[in-house]
Amino acid sequence: MNLQGLNFIGNELSGIGDETFFAFDPLRNKQLAPAFFEAELSEVDWALDKAEEAFLETRAISVAKRAAFLREIARRLIDLGDELINRAMYETGLPEARLVGERTRAVNQILLFADLVGEGSWVEARIDTADPERVPMPKPDVRRMLRSLGPVAVFGAGNFPLAFSVAGGDTASALAAGNPVVITAHPAHPGTSELVAGAIVEAALETSMPEGVFSMLHGARHGIGFHLVCHPAVKAVGFTGSLAGGRALFDAAASRDTPIPVYAEMGSINPVFLLPGALRNRAAEIAKGFHQSVTLGVGQFCTKPGLVIAVEGEGLQRFIDEVVKLTDDYSPGTMLHSGIREAYESAVAGVEAKPGVDVLARSKTPPEESRTEAAGVFFGTKAAEFLADSDLSAEVFGPSTLLVTCRSREEVFWLAKTLEGHLTSTLHATEEDLRQFGDLVPILEEKVGRLVLNGFPTGVEVCHAMHHGGPYPATTDVRETSVGSAAIRRFARPVCYQDFPDTVLPVELRNSNSRGIWRLINGEFTRDDVGG
Repeated sequence: MNLQGLNFIGNELSGIGDETFFAFDPLRNKQLAPAFFEAELSEVDWALDKAEEAFLETRAISVAKRAAFLREIARRLIDLGDELINRAMYETGLPEARLVGERTRAVNQILLFADLVGEGSWVEARIDTADPERVPMPKPDVRRMLRSLGPVAVFGAGNFPLAFSVAGGDTASALAAGNPVVITAHPAHPGTSELVAGAIVEAALETSMPEGVFSMLHGARHGIGFHLVCHPAVKAVGFTGSLAGGRALFDAAASRDTPIPVYAEMGSINPVFLLPGALRNRAAEIAKGFHQSVTLGVGQFCTKPGLVIAVEGEGLQRFIDEVVKLTDDYSPGTMLHSGIREAYESAVAGVEAKPGVDVLARSKTPPEESRTEAAGVFFGTKAAEFLADSDLSAEVFGPSTLLVTCRSREEVFWLAKTLEGHLTSTLHATEEDLRQFGDLVPILEEKVGRLVLNGFPTGVEVCHAMHHGGPYPATTDVRETSVGSAAIRRFARPVCYQDFPDTVLPVELRNSNSRGIWRLINGEFTRDDVGG
């Protein structure tokens, strides 16, 4: 496919505006062709009009056809081959192996939703049959299931050009639930986004999906996003990015005449707790894994451990010495774009200027600004200083981390109780540590969405049991996940049917369980027919 720099409005290409922008190669410090057309507000309206028209048809399409659409998207992403990977490498500076792995993750995520839709039990069908003889009042027949929500607005993430972008988890889960999607491509990788959008549109044509089931807009300007969120056709929003950006969209959606949910994944420092027994037994091993997690992808993962908490004692100095050595030897890496690098340098300077904070190590090789590089930094402070300055709890997006040393078990618990919401928290602990610090787990359960034991938070498995979310400010809805099959629930809503004839009910709620799904019938999970 020759890149054209145009917006996808359903099955049509459009570029009616006067404003254009270019992608930029951060590794080679050069602009990339072609020019991309900023979407006009009229194109946003056009895309949403198509999405609204497509919705009733989309939600009524058979699950087999919906699953086939998703599988065709996955197939076409693979068929893009080196063209997709090479363009993404130019636009992000990410290595080939990382992007090939990310495409595999994106494809597997789409196929997970295809299988989920095909199996069908995700709709959570519940049936309570009538009892006309009940006294003093007859019991009605009541049946409920999840149904499609409506057009969904998605914002592509900058740090995952494939897995959290145009064909990422938000798009895949929204389409799987039967909703049209209108996505704004991230301006840092518009060519990659165009290639993926083209594959989705071709898949929609191949499987005869209604036009308008998918549109993609280029929107470097903030006004495009706010117009999209405030449009009355949009029923929900998926976002991955900064706290400021996610909160602004959340506030805009809440101020509408008809408020809508915004499922925003935002900032997180993912605290790691190093307990005494684990440090005594394997301080150097933990340090190596920790440093790899901090610097993975130049620290540009939402699950990067930006805070490590440990008690003074045997093993801690060995951990510090090893992380210092690894940080000294860390070669600066190219960040996704100059804006992220500038924000990182500013944040690092801010932490360094704080009283009571020491720079324990910094990459000995200086970063090259022309290659958008960032150095690794390892900070250290005491618990009292950390607790006295809330700025030290802010996410620093890049390859840096902060060690907080505690003097006692009580100080560890005190610090844990003051934490804000995060995506993850990690414990490195022996069985004895878990007995001595057992009360730490219920504290952290209130602070995060995923607890990791003797591992590291980077690397989010795409599976049915995964929860990738957490209390605010990690996300705007602690109940929901953006990774794993449960992500589909964000873009569906329950509908209840009382005393409807069997022939009028959705097939999942009829007496005959023709799809063979799991249903809750009169309080018992079963695949039997009603009355069977």
